[in-house]
Amino acid sequence: MNLDPILIIELAALGLCTGFLAGLLGIGGGMIMVPFITHILGTRGVSPDLAVKMAIATSMATIVFTSVSSVRAHHQRGAVRWDIARRLAPGIVIGAALASLGVFALLKGAWLAMLFAAFVSFSATQMLKDKKPQPSRTLPGVAGQLGAGTVIGFLSGLVGAGGGFVSVPFMTWCNVAIHNAVATSAALGFPIALANAAGYIVAGQGVAGLPAHSLGYIYWPALAVIACASVLMAPLGVKAAHALPVKSLKKVFAFTLFALAAYMLFKGLSA
Repeated sequence: MNLDPILIIELAALGLCTGFLAGLLGIGGGMIMVPFITHILGTRGVSPDLAVKMAIATSMATIVFTSVSSVRAHHQRGAVRWDIARRLAPGIVIGAALASLGVFALLKGAWLAMLFAAFVSFSATQMLKDKKPQPSRTLPGVAGQLGAGTVIGFLSGLVGAGGGFVSVPFMTWCNVAIHNAVATSAALGFPIALANAAGYIVAGQGVAGLPAHSLGYIYWPALAVIACASVLMAPLGVKAAHALPVKSLKKVFAFTLFALAAYMLFKGLSA
């Protein structure tokens, strides 16, 4: 696959959009990147099954960079709950390893696309309901947060997202304020992305049909261009997140995820 100027422009535009949304919604940008990278690779001759897997792996790898920019901006505003991040992180690494080194390589791309659509739709529905948690509900203990982190890391590894589609609803369900949940989710994106990206590189060694410039399942030109563009835009997304009222932020989160879930469901069914 040639690195033509149109491809670079497409990837740069995608990076600008995902960087802004990573800061705004705390979703790491993966929810946006996976459908678009799938489309970009598919139009350039990569098989549908492999395109989905490479899109998931590449989007996750970019989150290593976008999460750093996003969380720095959130931290400067004092919004990150580092106490929560520290307790969830060990489970996240465990779950990510289980997904990227094992289940991801075994599942077909069509199944991964449909899993992506299902999990994202569920998360969007929960956010849109705006159901108030019981006032007495709090985060579980150390063991409970280890388990929750494992689930977040595992699901993120299967669908190539930074975990915000699970961690934000989980934290708000436990009465963590939405802006703190979004900021903490951005912080969790780094261990999620780093652990999964390493797994995708190992699992993708020797896979037939990978295009040139691939490192395992990761397509490095997309990683480089999207990461550079998204890091520039993430702080602007953070600024917008702190300016929006809570209800508006939840609606933006939900409807964005619904649209992308519909596209990936179509891709999975058509494959």
